[in-house]
Amino acid sequence: MQVSVRRLALHPLGVAWSTLRNPLPRLLPTSTRTLFSETGVWEKEYRPETRRRMEEWWQPKIMAQWRKDALEQGDTRKKFYVLSMFPYPSGRLHMGHVRVYTISDIIGHFQRMKGHQVLNPMGWDAFGLPAENAAIERGLDPEDWTKSNIESMREQLDSLGLCFNWDREVTTCLPDYYRWTQYLFVKLFEAGLAYQKEALVNWDPVDQTVLADEQVDESGRSWRSGALVEQKMLTQWFIKTTNYGKPLLDALADLPEWYGVKSMQANWIGNCTGCYFDFKLKVNEEETGETLSAYCSSPETVFGAAYLAILPSHRLLHGSSSVRSALVRALQPGTDSLTEVTAHNLFTGQEVPLVISRKEKFDDYLDTVIGIPDSSEEDLSVARTLNLKWTTVLESLDDGTQTLINSDKFSGLTRKQAFDSITQKAREEKVGGHLTSSKLRDWLISRQRYWGTPIPVVHCGSCGPVAVPEGELPVMLPKLPSLTGKGASPLEAAHDWVNCKCPRCGGPATRETDTMDTFVDSAWYYFRYTDPHNSDRPFERHLVDHWLPVDVYIGGKEHAVMHLYYARFLCHFCRDQGLVTHREPFRKLLVQGLIKGQTFKMADNNIYLKRKEIDFTGTEPVSVGGGRVEVTWEKMSKSKHNGLDPQEVVQQYGVDTVRLYILYAAPPEQDILWNVKTDALPGVLRWQSRLWHLVTKLRGARQLVNVINPSLLKRKELAECKKIWENKNFAIQEVTSHFTEDFLFNVAISRLMGLTNSLNSASVTVLQHSVEFEEALAALVTMTAPMAPHLASELWAGLCKVKHPPGSSLQWSRDVLQQPWPTVDPEYLEAPDYVEVSVQINNRFCGKVTVPSQMSKDSDQVQKLVLESPLGQKALSEHRIKRVILSPRTALINFLIEE
Repeated sequence: MQVSVRRLALHPLGVAWSTLRNPLPRLLPTSTRTLFSETGVWEKEYRPETRRRMEEWWQPKIMAQWRKDALEQGDTRKKFYVLSMFPYPSGRLHMGHVRVYTISDIIGHFQRMKGHQVLNPMGWDAFGLPAENAAIERGLDPEDWTKSNIESMREQLDSLGLCFNWDREVTTCLPDYYRWTQYLFVKLFEAGLAYQKEALVNWDPVDQTVLADEQVDESGRSWRSGALVEQKMLTQWFIKTTNYGKPLLDALADLPEWYGVKSMQANWIGNCTGCYFDFKLKVNEEETGETLSAYCSSPETVFGAAYLAILPSHRLLHGSSSVRSALVRALQPGTDSLTEVTAHNLFTGQEVPLVISRKEKFDDYLDTVIGIPDSSEEDLSVARTLNLKWTTVLESLDDGTQTLINSDKFSGLTRKQAFDSITQKAREEKVGGHLTSSKLRDWLISRQRYWGTPIPVVHCGSCGPVAVPEGELPVMLPKLPSLTGKGASPLEAAHDWVNCKCPRCGGPATRETDTMDTFVDSAWYYFRYTDPHNSDRPFERHLVDHWLPVDVYIGGKEHAVMHLYYARFLCHFCRDQGLVTHREPFRKLLVQGLIKGQTFKMADNNIYLKRKEIDFTGTEPVSVGGGRVEVTWEKMSKSKHNGLDPQEVVQQYGVDTVRLYILYAAPPEQDILWNVKTDALPGVLRWQSRLWHLVTKLRGARQLVNVINPSLLKRKELAECKKIWENKNFAIQEVTSHFTEDFLFNVAISRLMGLTNSLNSASVTVLQHSVEFEEALAALVTMTAPMAPHLASELWAGLCKVKHPPGSSLQWSRDVLQQPWPTVDPEYLEAPDYVEVSVQINNRFCGKVTVPSQMSKDSDQVQKLVLESPLGQKALSEHRIKRVILSPRTALINFLIEE
């Protein structure tokens, strides 16, 4: 392994591959190269200059045709919505971008060739801390910085030949987008799902903002700045996603397999067997204005509550709550402390005392629980120790079942019946009852930074928090003369903007100065793509209902929890609001692995080194200064000096080569170790040359005959044609399946390489007169087109001008990407009466045996027929057979024998 690492270190992909086997053809002077599509002269060899001119010629034509197709009116084709996660506009693409957008582009082309109306949109997740921090460092306006980056990245995406529906482009930092983000927030606010409370939050001391718990890593550091996170008490905005815990969990069952992401989502949500109930707090029988939601793990027994328990770290003990002083007086650390505060259950009408628990932690993330002695020995012990009163609510029957007593109209129900009835009634009365887990928390969306969607709320001394009316949206983000990134929310400095009138009473009020977490922006962008220019509403329902659900959603596995959870939540909410029909936004999910680069760091201090700072002359890589170096593979980044500029790689090898390399190096969900796949790049380079050579051979062979006449083919050549026909149909069947079901593009390319090899061995007469060869080559080029569109377009142009057999069914007048996707010939799908089974002995081919089709999958029957055949009698009769393996996919049986 160490030897291979040293070898790879000497041959990075960013340098010429001339030192590897099968070097690139020598680059000839530009003046000697021509392009068939331009001049009508076919180059016999596929050279780098040919590739460059070919991509320059075809790229604008392919993109123009995509745009033309997207604008077709009155489209009756079945829809296909392929969506790749939109990028943050950092200004430069990285190889991860190239991978995800190449995959979406390929699926888009494939589905359009399958006859679908395809939507493959692109936009920009443009708000957020990185732009604000970059603007502060450079003394720029974040808006100017962001827009400049978007222009740059759009040009880079175009240079890769990616066909997006740019007419549907969305940018989250523009008012015509965030107006509707604010609109959806107001809907959440009006539904009681957006609320404000004091909370002990994660504070990033470097970025000077709040982090959601999910944005803090296992070592307690910020996911962006890397700073050690501090705890701080702040008033924050939350979205009550816990109300949707159970529906989001249950809906996973209706989704296809998501590469393990479904289990990640389910684990994130947890087992939704409990719910929250709402309480109002009192002190000395007087209402305090404080409300509290408490978790109940057995909702059916809620009428038997003895107390409400909070943790010593609870916000009521540390914030500005009106009950804080009463709680602090009662607190006795290390014991269950009974307080003078009582809690009125808005569902049962009962009043119970508030207890500060002796515990430092409840289950998972809970900080407030209902103590019910009938359902917990621990709760019973606490109630007895504090001499509390409670009502028994469970009665055991002779058959072992339990029914409810002393539970109002729910008495007499079994526990299961009561569980359903009580939670449903609490939901109807809007006092709790939404099934959720102890693991799930509400979504903290407040951020104390400038570059984000303003929260559309004003604070009035008389009315409290009031949502900005829909007609006054968007609440525009004001321009600020300067940003520091330090201290309180930057928007507090915009005094003219902050001070306003209450929309309800007309009195003086102030605007909310926090902005929204960018996950809110990206939780609904897939809706906006369906109706991006609508100025009256976020989207028309009939357009969303036409395009949703997204047929394939493509992105990194790092977004498998938070982003997907929030996007799913918002879709469920929008359905409940009558805005959309579909509850789930995404059907298939295609998660992609990382592209990792070779990384060098000093063993003693973990400082990353550049490649030029490494000495490779010895048996082990060392730093130029002599220190020991650790060689690893890590996600590409500037700070680790292991990144590649996609444009430089494309400039050297071409768009199609990079696309094919990315697809061939690994299945989409696996990581690509950029230098490890030493066979992948030479492999796809050779394959492109072989494809070119096939068209060259066909053109040359057809020029030697005046008329294409299949009747001239002899018996041997007809058998050759039948084999080509079978190989073509097998490739179509397999490649179509991979493009549709499992997205194993690397296997699809291998199948096409196999068909290429089969065609390459065809005799001259077959090339000249065989319909099967021409159709197989046309199918090969057509199936290559989504992955290498420029090469396939030129190959197709070359095929169009050869002599064709009379009555050819192929549409030679249209470009390759306008061709229908090849289909398997019906005769191929008919089960033959007999099958030829290849026989191997100790993995070496030794002949074939014909067996009835109905027996061809039965290992014992095939083994018996082989042993009884002349081949078996001759090769196997005198050997002891150790094991027999019948291939489940191909007609092949392998006998392992003792030599």
